[in-house]
This record gives sequence, structure tokens and C-alpha cells, in this order.
Amino acid sequence: MTASNDSILILGIGNLLWADEGFGVRCVEALNAAWALPDKVTAMDGGTQGLYLLPYVTAARHLLVFDAVDYGLPPGTIKRVEGDAVPQFLGAKKMSLHQTGFQEVLASARMLDRFPESLLLIGVQPVELEDFGGSLRPAVAARVPEAVAIALDWLRARGVRPVPRAPGTGPADDSALARAAYEQGRPPEHLACRIGDVRFFPEGD
Repeated sequence: MTASNDSILILGIGNLLWADEGFGVRCVEALNAAWALPDKVTAMDGGTQGLYLLPYVTAARHLLVFDAVDYGLPPGTIKRVEGDAVPQFLGAKKMSLHQTGFQEVLASARMLDRFPESLLLIGVQPVELEDFGGSLRPAVAARVPEAVAIALDWLRARGVRPVPRAPGTGPADDSALARAAYEQGRPPEHLACRIGDVRFFPEGD
């Protein structure tokens, strides 16, 4: 059984705190900033919420996911995967726990017989992940507009007509995690550990 409505969910998943892991979230951020979407389309920062996303996934008829994925391709490469192949790619080379969690979401939706009618993964091969507090690397950041363009074409194929926003009129995000603030506010390396929180390292390491 699929969702009885025409609802569409666009999810950006990943962790902003680990460099290119934030690709999916930044794609949703860029989409929301530049395009107004109808009520039946929800564009969501799914972060690393795992099974907490299940109610949103099972309520959607169509699902699009942005994520950083280890495809074994040259860094910065965009690849789209559709339908039943999506869980296989998310599970082939797990880069972080969020991918395990989202695999469980899709498996649970399947068991509930509420799997989306259509599913598209837009993934990028990361350049760098081991950089705590870092942002997207240039080769990955450059692919965000391409990923958004693929998503727009996918939406139009389902009868959705996104409307471009006038510059500066998108949803305001004045949080410290908004991309501009996040990148400009990063402390220098001698003040901020790049590989994790030093408070949790064993003494002597």
C-alpha cells in the first residue's frame, strides 16, 4: 500500500559538523532559499535523526534524498540512484551511523507496506569527512546547484512547478549552522580540534 495522497518529501540527511557529510542538508538549504514549493512538498533537514524520520517517510508518496555517499567514484562526482537500488547504495559502504539509521527507516517502511511509490537518491562522492567543524570542500560545494537542478526536474516530472524566489526573500536562517555563518565563524585550528572533541580522548593520546 502506498500513500493515498500526492505528498512529496525531500530529505537532506547527514551531519553538518563533519565536512562533506553535510552535503544533503546544504542541498535542502539551497533549495529552500531559492525556490518556493507548494504545500504538498516538504523539504526537510533530516540530519542524523534515523528512525525518527519514519513517520515522514511513510506519509510520503514520493521521496527524494540528498546525501553524501561513498560510491567508489572520483571525489565530487554526483550520482543518482532510484527505487529499490537506493537502500543497497546506502548500505554498501557506510560512512556514518546516519546511513545505517536511514536504511532502517526504508526497511521499516517496506515492512509496514508504506514504502514511497517513487524514491530518488541524489548523492555526491565526498572529498573529506574527517574534519570536525569543517564545511563542504570546494569540489563538493560546487555540486550543490547541480543536485538542486536534478531535484527540480524530478519535481516537475511529478507535476510540481517550483517558483523561483526573488534574491534574499527565502526563509531566513540566522542560526550558527547556516552555511555562511558556520563557515565564517569557524575558530582557527589552534583553538578548535579538527578530528573530534579532545575532551573525550584517552589521556596521553
